[in-house]
Amino acid sequence: MQVLVALRVDQQMKWHFETSYPSVTFHYSTEKDEVAELIKKAEILVTGGRGADEDSIRTADKLKWVHVISAGVDTLPLELMREKGIMLTNANGIHRIQMAEYAISSILAVARKERDYLKKQEEHVWDKELKIDEITAKRLVVVGAGAIGQEVARLGKAFRMHTIGVSRSGSSKEHFDEVYKQTEVESVLPHADYLISILPSTKETKYFYKKEHFDQMPKHAVFLNMGRGDAVATDVLLDALNQGKIKAAVLDVFEEEPLPEGHPFWDHPRVILTPHMAGQSPHYMERAMNIFEQNLGLYTEDAKEKQYINKIDLNRGY
Repeated sequence: MQVLVALRVDQQMKWHFETSYPSVTFHYSTEKDEVAELIKKAEILVTGGRGADEDSIRTADKLKWVHVISAGVDTLPLELMREKGIMLTNANGIHRIQMAEYAISSILAVARKERDYLKKQEEHVWDKELKIDEITAKRLVVVGAGAIGQEVARLGKAFRMHTIGVSRSGSSKEHFDEVYKQTEVESVLPHADYLISILPSTKETKYFYKKEHFDQMPKHAVFLNMGRGDAVATDVLLDALNQGKIKAAVLDVFEEEPLPEGHPFWDHPRVILTPHMAGQSPHYMERAMNIFEQNLGLYTEDAKEKQYINKIDLNRGY
C-alpha cells in the first residue's frame, strides 16, 4: 500500500508513521510535478489540496481514499471522486478550540471597543469617554451548531450568555439553550445580540444570508463570519453596515479571497477583519494527522463495518 502525504511534515512525524506502519510505503512531497507522478501509484492521499484537483484525480487510477487536513471540501472535485468510488475524509472538529477562542475574543473586542482604544494609544490620547459594553447575559446565536459551534456556545456559557443554535436538523445540541432548523433562522434573528456564522459552503448555504435577514436583526447586533465567505454577498453585508442595520461585522472569510486592496471592508469603521486565519493553531498538523491515523488504523483492519471519522457524504458535500 502506498500513501502520498502532500504536506510538509517534520521528521518526527515521518518517523512515527513509518515505524508504526511498516507494511505501508509513505511518500512525502509538496512539489507539483512530483505529486502529479506519485498520485498515479498512491492508494491514499493526505493533503491540504495538492494532488486533489480534478486533473490529478483523473490520473489516480489506484486512489481509494483522500484525507484533507481542512474542514472545507467545497473546492474538491466531489462528483468525480464519487464516480471513481474514492472515499473522502476531512479534519472537521480540530478547529473548535482556536476558532471558538477567535469568536469570543472578537466579540469582546467589539464590546469593549479595543480597536478605538488602540487608535487612541497610537495618537497618545487619554480618552475616558468611550462607552464600552459587556457580553455577559447577551444572546448568542450560532449558525452552524457542529463541533466548533458547540465549543463557541460552551465558552459563551462562561459569560452566562443565552445560547441559540441553528443547524440543518434543529436537533438538541450540547451547550445550547435552544436549537432551531436553518429554515427557522428568521425566528431567532430579532433576538441576536451576536450572530456567529460557521456555515460551510454547500448548495444549501451559499448566500444563505439575505437582505431581509439583516433587516430583522437588532441595530446593536454584531455579525461574525468565520465559516465561508460565500454565505453572504458582499453588497448585502455592506448595505447592512452602511445603513446601520447592524452595529458591526467581524470577518475572517470573504466572498473573494484574498480581499482586494481597494475593497471597502479594509477601512470600514464598522468592520474588524482578519485574513482567513481563525482556524490557525500551532497544534493544527498534529490534530489533523491524528484523525488520519485513527482512520488509517480502521482502513488497514480486516473488518466489515468501519466507522471512519469525518467521512464525507459526496452527494451532500459534507
